[in-house]
Amino acid sequence: MTQGTRETHAITSDEYFDHPPARVWHALTDPAKLRQWFMDSDFKPELGHRFELDMGQFGTTRCEVLALEPERLLRISWVNPPIDTTVTWRLVAEGSGTRMFFEHAGFDLADPRQRRAYDGMSSGWRSKIHARLGEVLGGSAAA
Repeated sequence: MTQGTRETHAITSDEYFDHPPARVWHALTDPAKLRQWFMDSDFKPELGHRFELDMGQFGTTRCEVLALEPERLLRISWVNPPIDTTVTWRLVAEGSGTRMFFEHAGFDLADPRQRRAYDGMSSGWRSKIHARLGEVLGGSAAA
């Protein structure tokens, strides 16, 4: 991906959950469910809603809901300088379950701080989505 004149990179994941899109969507957008698999926040599934995530030693990440299509798409901004990225979850019904495509996009790997964040978040996102979200849904995800 190219953003302006710089090349950017994304963390991606493709997971299958043996649950319908409505249930996966609920786990992505309900604050009580988010606390279980992700972290506590004042997130609301409302277009334009701004919220913050306390990332501990990594500071505060400012977010805004950029796109929202219930049971299909959630995109948020993810800003924690020097990182200015987007996170997208796209849900697609597949049989009796849901295929979830995840993308955290916009990392400039030429910047050493963004490279470290990209490397650290790559495994972090995958474990949160694959194991923790899968557990909240009632069973781990299948690739």
